[in-house]
Amino acid sequence: MAIARALLSVSDKSGLVDFAKTLHEGFGIELLSTGGTAKALRDGGLPVTDVAEYTGAPELFEGRLKTLHPKIHGGLLQRRDSEDHVAQGKKNDIPTIDLVVVNLYPFEQTVAKEDVSLAEAIENIDIGGPSMLRSASKNYSAVTVLADPADYRRVLEEMEAHDGDTTLHLREELAIKVFRRTSAYDSAISNYLGQCDQGTACSFSLNLPLVSDLRYGDNPHQKARLYGDFSECFTQLQGKELSYTNILDIEAAADLILDYKRSTVGILKHTNPCGVGQDEDLRVAWQKAFETDRSAPFGGVIVCNRPINEDLARVISEIFTDVIIAPDYEPEARAILQKKKNLRLMKMEPGYEKFRKDSVVRPAPGGLMVMDKDHTVMGLEDLEAKVVTKRPPTEAELTAMRFGWRVVKHVKSNAIVFSSGDRTLGIGAGQMSRVDSSRIAVWKAEEAGLSLKGSIIASDALFPFADGLDAAIKAGATACIQPGGSIRDEEVIAAADAAGIAMVFTGYRHFKH
Repeated sequence: MAIARALLSVSDKSGLVDFAKTLHEGFGIELLSTGGTAKALRDGGLPVTDVAEYTGAPELFEGRLKTLHPKIHGGLLQRRDSEDHVAQGKKNDIPTIDLVVVNLYPFEQTVAKEDVSLAEAIENIDIGGPSMLRSASKNYSAVTVLADPADYRRVLEEMEAHDGDTTLHLREELAIKVFRRTSAYDSAISNYLGQCDQGTACSFSLNLPLVSDLRYGDNPHQKARLYGDFSECFTQLQGKELSYTNILDIEAAADLILDYKRSTVGILKHTNPCGVGQDEDLRVAWQKAFETDRSAPFGGVIVCNRPINEDLARVISEIFTDVIIAPDYEPEARAILQKKKNLRLMKMEPGYEKFRKDSVVRPAPGGLMVMDKDHTVMGLEDLEAKVVTKRPPTEAELTAMRFGWRVVKHVKSNAIVFSSGDRTLGIGAGQMSRVDSSRIAVWKAEEAGLSLKGSIIASDALFPFADGLDAAIKAGATACIQPGGSIRDEEVIAAADAAGIAMVFTGYRHFKH
């Protein structure tokens, strides 16, 4: 049967009037509505019956009670194929409602504001909206339910093709989408309200839509899937399907590059930076990054915080690269990179800045662990006041410290980085002892033919002994930036003073497992 009556009550009014106009003028559908939605429809020249008039019950309690009425939910829930339901509907003057258009109070957006009050959050908990959505979805065999303006066009196209009705397949699909939305909505409310002392959540829940099956997990025999809002963060412009490890690399690369404001190019392998360089000329920045480790970039990830131009595209196209990430690509650069059909070309969208601050969620035996993300570079304020050695660092050393500290934050611990003010010179990652990481960083620099004389060393965590620092001093480092906090700090400081190097304690560590 064709849709005869529709109820519309929305917070997001985008596309609403045009959609409702087609319902009424194109299909002769009666429109029911509430409050601001009814006003918007009337302002659009459409005849609307207020729900209060339709039910005979007034809106109460500052609009908290509007649609929770038997005439509304009975119209949604009664089965059209049941003689008993139809008879009860007629006896109690409850006509059917065939289409529901509801999107919910913006609770998630409200609680995302830094200054939101509990009272404001509570007033943005929708009650009537989820109730109508759930009633309509339960009866999807007869009722079409819409919670997303993006589905308006699709519904109208089906109605046009099916004499004013929709197909069961579409109604079922939309109902499932609604249940996912109301589940996510309830999760957001429980996560916000269900907090223990000091803002710690007493429970944690997630409800995310499937984005796609991934090419594979860590290994080809492991299946993997991607959920959430990936398209708000990155757009894939070309190349093979993404794998689980590609996603990890993309996130690691984007997190690294967003810690820099100057024109910067980074190269990563297995989520570890293996070279970072800065220069207004992107090709020069690339060369600085590439020279740190000439073998690791092959099959790795390249990231840039500026649109990739033709010069940079030409030089990076000379090696095999798995993924390239940038905020944009100049047309000439796209033309060059498109020749490599398997190359995954990713555009980093502005929305990633928001998601970058999301919590880190990891599986644990019997459940999950949730951790605040280490999204901010800590400890670089007033470095001059944090000097612990007799000799203070020079301005050039301070610049190099700031650069190296931003890199070491993204290297798997134990992490050591040698750098100058605009490039990495040697990187040691993921070793069981910090002195081993120092030795590897020195070895990498030697392999690349780079001198460490006059460099700085950055350590993501404290030096438990002086031996790691001694290895750096012997290699030519003249300054060190590290968190401090070891019971042997005095021993490490004494070693620095004996060698005449400058050292700063940031007071923060950037340990990365």
